[in-house]
Amino acid sequence: MTTASRLPTVFLSHGAPTLPIDPSLPSGAFTALSADLPRPESILMLSAHWCTLRPVVSTATQPETIHDFYGFPRALYEIAYPAPGAPVTAQRAAALLRAHGVAVDEEAHGLDHGTWVPMLLMFPKADVPVAQLSIQPHADAAHHFAIGRALRALRDEGVMVIGSGQITHNLREADFSARPEDADPRVAEFTDWFEAHLAARDIDALLDYRRRAPHAQLMHPTDEHLLPVFTALGAADDDYTLGIQSLGTYQRALAMTNYVFG
Repeated sequence: MTTASRLPTVFLSHGAPTLPIDPSLPSGAFTALSADLPRPESILMLSAHWCTLRPVVSTATQPETIHDFYGFPRALYEIAYPAPGAPVTAQRAAALLRAHGVAVDEEAHGLDHGTWVPMLLMFPKADVPVAQLSIQPHADAAHHFAIGRALRALRDEGVMVIGSGQITHNLREADFSARPEDADPRVAEFTDWFEAHLAARDIDALLDYRRRAPHAQLMHPTDEHLLPVFTALGAADDDYTLGIQSLGTYQRALAMTNYVFG
């Protein structure tokens, strides 16, 4: 089925797994964001928490809720997100990737917390089918941007391409007793640079962020939490409009910002 208009692409900073149950975290902002977005027929999600050597799409018809974390409150492990899978969307994504020369595998995979945590807040009725596409942490930003380019046609078919990670992610620098006003100023220097180049549509600079952005290595010692933004960016129109939902910085070093490429 084809929608009347092309859907935007989205990047979510999904934060800690406790986002749905911790009142100090901005869970309501995800609900508000969902209300501002057109409703998709299905979602193709790239999460920082499903990493493979080459792309894999999940064709699960009823994906399990994966609790891929340790040491959190018991209530978190009792949450289930029973959204239906989107195997047709997954197979269509695989076909598009193969048509662009990208080898891709298929398997039945559940929803990790990079997917179900934000989806629980954005679509609490669990009534939007979700498929996942893995990321490749050994590959660079350009690889993930090219994946997005190959998937562009999905946006005309009722599918919303969403990347889920974190705009800054260095747990070694995190201070879980810090207040929002204790944020490391280098976080803002990095995010300001990134957002300025997103607004300017300076794709070359963004793909080379590890050399060009201030404090890039500090903000992302490994970049699996940023790679999903490049697929969302690649799937967007060349002349996209940028929407920014800034939710603040938590634990001193973990910024939460969501981007919509309209």
